[in-house]
Amino acid sequence: MKTDRELKDLWIKFFTKHGFKRVPGYSVIPENDPTVLFTTAGMHPLVPYLLGEPHPYGDKIFDVQRCIRTNDIDEVGDDSHLTLFEMLGNWTLGKCDKKEMIKLSFEFLTSPEYLGIPKDKLAVTVFAGDDIAPRDDEAYEAWRDCGIEKIYFTRENNWWALAGGVGPCGPDTEMFYDTGKEPCGENCSPLCDCGKYLEIWNDVFMQYYVANVGEKASKLSRPNIDTGMGLERTVAVLNGSKSVYDNGCLKRVIDYIESKADVKYLQDEKSKRSYRIIADHLRSAVFILGDQRGVCPSNVGQGYILRRFIRRAVNHARNIGLDNKFFSDIVDIYVNEYGQDYSDIQEKRDFVKEELAKEVLKFSKALEEGHKEFNKLINGIERHKQFAKEGEIVENKLSGKAVFRLYDTFGFPFELTEELAKEKGYSVDKQDFEARFKEHQEKSRSASQGQFKGGLSDTSNQSAKLHTATHLLLAGLQHFYGKQVVQKGSNITPERLRFDFNLDHKMLPEEIKAVEDFVNDAIQAKIPVKCEIMSLEKAKECGAHGTFENKYGNDVKVYTIGNVSKEICGGPHAQNTQDLHHFKIIKEESSSSNIRRIKAILD
Repeated sequence: MKTDRELKDLWIKFFTKHGFKRVPGYSVIPENDPTVLFTTAGMHPLVPYLLGEPHPYGDKIFDVQRCIRTNDIDEVGDDSHLTLFEMLGNWTLGKCDKKEMIKLSFEFLTSPEYLGIPKDKLAVTVFAGDDIAPRDDEAYEAWRDCGIEKIYFTRENNWWALAGGVGPCGPDTEMFYDTGKEPCGENCSPLCDCGKYLEIWNDVFMQYYVANVGEKASKLSRPNIDTGMGLERTVAVLNGSKSVYDNGCLKRVIDYIESKADVKYLQDEKSKRSYRIIADHLRSAVFILGDQRGVCPSNVGQGYILRRFIRRAVNHARNIGLDNKFFSDIVDIYVNEYGQDYSDIQEKRDFVKEELAKEVLKFSKALEEGHKEFNKLINGIERHKQFAKEGEIVENKLSGKAVFRLYDTFGFPFELTEELAKEKGYSVDKQDFEARFKEHQEKSRSASQGQFKGGLSDTSNQSAKLHTATHLLLAGLQHFYGKQVVQKGSNITPERLRFDFNLDHKMLPEEIKAVEDFVNDAIQAKIPVKCEIMSLEKAKECGAHGTFENKYGNDVKVYTIGNVSKEICGGPHAQNTQDLHHFKIIKEESSSSNIRRIKAILD
């Protein structure tokens, strides 16, 4: 049996031995990427380096990265889907030696010192070639040299590209574990979905570039290799587990939930799904609330997704008779498990519990309002019956529109509405509700996930300018309010910046004007923006400010803007403050308790 911890330790041991340097895991909330709400893959925070920017740790790096994906949130509770997972990744920057990487992959998978998988249990797929790029014979031969016999060619499953098909791209090779199940037919292979073969790893060879859709790919001058192994899924495969929920901390949480749930709910499959959803959603909530960038439940952005996680957990707790007071104990299980790898959730344990309790209470009040609204609906129909015209038939039925409003506005689960309606002799228009719910899902999926472009929009000139403006904005806030003002979160698009900071009052118009003038004075001064790579210790000695220091490693990039600002940062920047032209604050508002938010533009 392998545990999550053992697999992490083996990963770290292996790549350290082979000369790769470990990069600290990044925040689960992207600092400067408007394309997604959360860090969705291990390569996501590393895109600037994949595009040629030198990495402080060199050209051979690896990490363990927390990721959140919500596009399959409605599948959570089955055997394989999670919203939060840990990704094991490693990168070779500036070159693409496929034979070396495939040899390393084979060694990690098969060596008795590491995973010890018999090579006849492995199957791989490689790129079959098309009009854009040729067949990947180099990868094929590398696997043959390793002694792998089950090698399959595909085009659709073995080509990596950004959304839209334009930009860096390349073939990949995927590795599968043969579970030992009987083949589904003569053509059974990793290309079918019968369950005999389970993917456990892939190597992406980012060696091409496509300038326009449909054009033949050209070779990149600085190719890269990006690999990824999902921790929870790989542990499940190695242990022969049917589900990712049958191992490690997730299993401990589910066991705890079972011990506290109403005994009459312990056996049925519907309750089993509720256990899993509670375990998954509370784990994601712990990582979002405990993140170094401090997101709280709200009706927009990351806060909306966080609210959805918590409220779904509350609903499913209700389904199995689990008291919400036990959520605090579940938080402790997760913090104790993951705190050694992610110190921010350890440091924010009390904050996580407090904010979770606040949202649970707020939802309980919303449910009370929902009950009142439900009764209004019933009373309205009864009054309609009373004053109906002769021959007019008024059905004892709630419309899909009304039921969906209860769900969307008050968080009222459909099942609860249906149950209460039945008690009063009413039915609900389930078909119309489901149509509205499906439309809502599509909108939510689009809002929460976006089209992952790998953060490439970060590197646009306008985003770079706004990133520099953010440094000047923080300097201005600290100039007027003191060094105790720090960044609590930021989001930058090519159109505007959004900046959260701690302040105990609403800014007065004259204060906003003073901060604006401070930034514009720095712009007019035409100050060069200087970047240096140095040790974290040296950066602190020279007065560099880093709000999220626990995300940095031994070597960091320090951006200096004259005597105005000196910050540890990994984002793109302008070359000179004059490139920013003019800074304007367009909105100042509350983000959460004692946290203010500024939205600003460059015009």
